[in-house]
Amino acid sequence: MIIRDVNLETVCGVTSKLPDNTLPEFAFAGKSNVGKSSLINALMNRKAYARTSSQPGKTQTINFYNINKELYYVDLPGYGYAKVSLEAKEKWGKMIERYLRNSAMLKLVFLLIDIRHEPSANDKMMYDWIIYNGYHPVIIATKLDKINRSQIQKNVKIVRQGLGMEKDGIIIPFSAETKQGRDEIWRLIEDTMADVNENTAAEAEEKTEE
Repeated sequence: MIIRDVNLETVCGVTSKLPDNTLPEFAFAGKSNVGKSSLINALMNRKAYARTSSQPGKTQTINFYNINKELYYVDLPGYGYAKVSLEAKEKWGKMIERYLRNSAMLKLVFLLIDIRHEPSANDKMMYDWIIYNGYHPVIIATKLDKINRSQIQKNVKIVRQGLGMEKDGIIIPFSAETKQGRDEIWRLIEDTMADVNENTAAEAEEKTEE
C-alpha cells in the first residue's frame, strides 16, 4: 500500500458525536502498552504521526486518521491500565462499545495482543466483545522482535488458545522495529477495500436495473 496522504481528521471524546464518515473504517484495539500507536505509525508509513507515550493509558479519545482520502484508521482507547480510575475505564469502555455498535462504515477490527504473554482477562473480554458486536477480529501479535524466531509458532498458539479463537481466525505476528507483518496487514486492508468497492458497484448496478 502506497501512503500518499495522512490526516488526523476527527478526535472523539466521551461526549462527542461519532462522525458520519462515508469511507471504510479499520479500527485498532488493544491494551494500553501493547504498541498500538507504533503499529498505526508503521501502517501510515510515518515515524511519529500517531502519538506514542511512555505513559500507558494516555489515549483517551477515538482518533480517525484519513488515509489517502480512501479509508480511515481508527485508533480506539487503550484498555487495562491499572493506574486509570474505574470511572475512566467505564467511560472508555462505553466509547468503544458505542463505536462498535453504531459505526456504519467499520469494515474490520484489529485486536493487538503482546506475543510474549498469554492473553489477559481484558484481552479475552475485548475479543469476545468484538465478536458479540458482529465482527471477526484480526489478531496482531505485537513485539515480535522481543522473542526468538524459534518461539514464534509456540507463542502464536498460546495467543490463539488463550482467546479461544476459531481455527480460521487470522493472527499476524508484527514488529514495529523491523516492520515484519506490515505488508500482510496492508494486503488484508487492500483485499477488504476491494470487496467493499465490488459490493458497492454491485449495489449501484442493482439500483440502475430497478
